[in-house]
Amino acid sequence: MKQVIQNFKSGELYVGDVPVPSLQDKFVLVENKFSLISAGTERGTVGMGKASLLGKAKKRPDLVKQVLASVKKEGIKATFDKVKTKLDSLAALGYSSAGTVMASLDSNGEFQPGDRVACAGQNYASHSEVVSVPQNLVMKIPDNVSFEEASFTTLGGIAMQGVRQAEVQLGDNICVIGLGLLGQLTCQLLKANGCNVFGIDVSQGMVDLANETNVAKALNRNDTSLTSAIENFTKGHGFDKVIITAAAPTNDPIVLATETLRKKGQIIIVGAVPMDIPREPDFYRKELELKISTSYGPGRYDVSYEEEGHDYPYGYVRWTEKRNMEAFLILISSGAIDVKPLITHIFEIEKAEEAYDIVLGKVKEKFIGILLEYPENETKRNTLIKSNEINKTQKINVGFIGAGSFAQGYLIPACAEKASLDVVVTSTGINAKSVADKFGFNASSTDANDILDNSEINTVFIATRHDTHAKYVIDALHKKKNVFVEKPLAMSYEELEQVKEAYEESGQSLMIGFNRRFAPVTVKLKKEFENIGEPLVMNFRVNAGFIPKDHWTQTEAGGGRIVGEICHFIDLMQFFTGAKPVKVFAECISTNNSQIKSDDNIVIIVKFSDGSVGNLTYVANADKSLAKEHLEIFGGGKAGVIQDFRSGVIYKNNGEEKLKLSGKGQKQGVQEFIRSLNEGTQSLISFESLYLTTLTTFKIQDSLITGQFQAVE
Repeated sequence: MKQVIQNFKSGELYVGDVPVPSLQDKFVLVENKFSLISAGTERGTVGMGKASLLGKAKKRPDLVKQVLASVKKEGIKATFDKVKTKLDSLAALGYSSAGTVMASLDSNGEFQPGDRVACAGQNYASHSEVVSVPQNLVMKIPDNVSFEEASFTTLGGIAMQGVRQAEVQLGDNICVIGLGLLGQLTCQLLKANGCNVFGIDVSQGMVDLANETNVAKALNRNDTSLTSAIENFTKGHGFDKVIITAAAPTNDPIVLATETLRKKGQIIIVGAVPMDIPREPDFYRKELELKISTSYGPGRYDVSYEEEGHDYPYGYVRWTEKRNMEAFLILISSGAIDVKPLITHIFEIEKAEEAYDIVLGKVKEKFIGILLEYPENETKRNTLIKSNEINKTQKINVGFIGAGSFAQGYLIPACAEKASLDVVVTSTGINAKSVADKFGFNASSTDANDILDNSEINTVFIATRHDTHAKYVIDALHKKKNVFVEKPLAMSYEELEQVKEAYEESGQSLMIGFNRRFAPVTVKLKKEFENIGEPLVMNFRVNAGFIPKDHWTQTEAGGGRIVGEICHFIDLMQFFTGAKPVKVFAECISTNNSQIKSDDNIVIIVKFSDGSVGNLTYVANADKSLAKEHLEIFGGGKAGVIQDFRSGVIYKNNGEEKLKLSGKGQKQGVQEFIRSLNEGTQSLISFESLYLTTLTTFKIQDSLITGQFQAVE
């Protein structure tokens, strides 16, 4: 299918062919008819992509801070590689579209194939022939509303939320600063609500449009009679509310608002303006208020609402983002809102670059609402897109299911050095194409069956969200393919047993991404302790850092940090001891702080079959300046220390040997796996060990519930 794409590194914008997106649970697959270019937002997005590296840094100082923190923790090279991977990617544009339902997995049974719907959301309702959109961001279109009109729905929802934040009343005098597309819609909504509307903009064209369509009394910001006009409009009292829908480089809209508001008036910010608020003379003396409007309304940026499909109770949250947009469609249907005068251009998707030339000012032409149209196209339903350059198949021919930041940063580059990359599958077509282009895969897809049913692919790497791991492992093993899966192996006892059964039937190799055992400093310490002939005492301290409860790793999709992260250190203890875990006890903190997940701060004791004992202190409540991973091993008159897998020390014979060995073993683990496949040797980690590591994490959870030691059997 065709989609508008921007290369974030070079800034190049073009229309490219990408695989059709996959349909996930609680999502709706929609064939777009029209999508709306939001000039203000997309001009900024495209401009960010076209900026130099220094320009990008100036626009996002928050990300610069993250980079500097990463350099301190992981070193310059590792950070450089991560940044390079992030920059060298393709970005989707657009977030407001309308079309017909192709298929739906919504939990309410609301949508059926053929339904006419409006869609919202960045990276969902993109400028693309087919989109996959969460159910709470899809709205049915009334019969008398066209696709062209419905494509304005997302912008209408943003304007609607701004008006709701203003809490306007009949007869209020309201000023709208910024009469672009969002401002024009805001004026119409206010007028429909019985308000007296005054508009201000620096563009005379936008001022003229507001006056011609009779949605507001409008003047140019630079008009010398502006102050007098406002006084006459408000009878000398000042505005009750000012809604700022402008995108401005200075705080002039805020200053203007403070000057023109009555006492105890309100400023509502919808657009992007600097938040430099002058205390004197007006803000303080008039006792003004300021509010921020969050995009489409309640539910925005809430993963539970947007991605997982959980709605808010109607009686308690009357206006969610979806209900705002549904209300906007009803207003169009009733004639209270008219978006037709706002449509100035319509381009077919193949000519989208011409549309953006107008938006970016390369072509000097008046515009406000620019639509992209999607004619019928026989190839729009293809899930597999072949690359132009086909790699020669090696003995180990690999397919990747999932390709997020970790896979792109570590797994794929390491794999590319030792095997051929055939097909990459991700849930979105643009990401699949981006990864395929970046690393030289033969093809990109959004359907895992394009890997599983490909007889030429003999090895599958699985790097999807945790709750899908077991399913893909089982499917790949049944297809007689070797498997490398990122941790965890499974999320439940039942899944673990199903994986065990599939492994024993398949005769294939199975590996989990327990990379730390392959780190150079780990390998060195292992050799020091492997012949001491006595049990070890291990003390691991992990300063993991805080992760919010709504982060996907903490949800059902991620399974939490015990299953998803602590497994690394259970495996590492097995590696050092060469023994099996036999029992485990765990205790976590108790807290009334609703932001903290108690079992992210936990102490775990593991007893091993050779008599060794391991203690793991895993915390999320410490300062970031403390080393992330500090490991100590004791036994045989020796001691070993690993500091963040960047260095180590061996204490023996009343002296110390410092180790300058860095790296967490990601590359080594992948390449050792491929080497073992090429040579037909035994698995690097026995399946019994992989099984017991996963089982131990489940037993840790059981120990927290029961308060008792749990046998690992």
